[in-house]
Amino acid sequence: VQLVESGGGLVQPGGSLRLSCAASGFTFSRYGMSWYRQAPGKEREWVAGISSAGGTTNYADSVKGRFTISRDNAKTTVYLQMNSLKPEDTAVYYCKAGAVRLAGWAPYDYWGQGTQVTVSS
Repeated sequence: VQLVESGGGLVQPGGSLRLSCAASGFTFSRYGMSWYRQAPGKEREWVAGISSAGGTTNYADSVKGRFTISRDNAKTTVYLQMNSLKPEDTAVYYCKAGAVRLAGWAPYDYWGQGTQVTVSS
């Protein structure tokens, strides 16, 4: 199983980034997918989730209306479009394969290695 995030970087407040997570080694279309983030000194927190077929999405209140999660099952990739970025969005962003949970995760979930997003002027 492999999850590889990309697309992170440095962006100014108000800017946009699109994260990608390329999956392999498991039946991607059968798994809910989620994005989490972890800021320095803070616990990892759930950001957004999408059902296996892509028909249901959920967002943390802190990103609702600014972030959009999507997936392409043919490309076994999940995306996170982040708009109107704020300094408080600065964190390492991780994708996770497994049942979508609005908080926490299961010990058998699959994780990527993370990609750094820094929002600063």
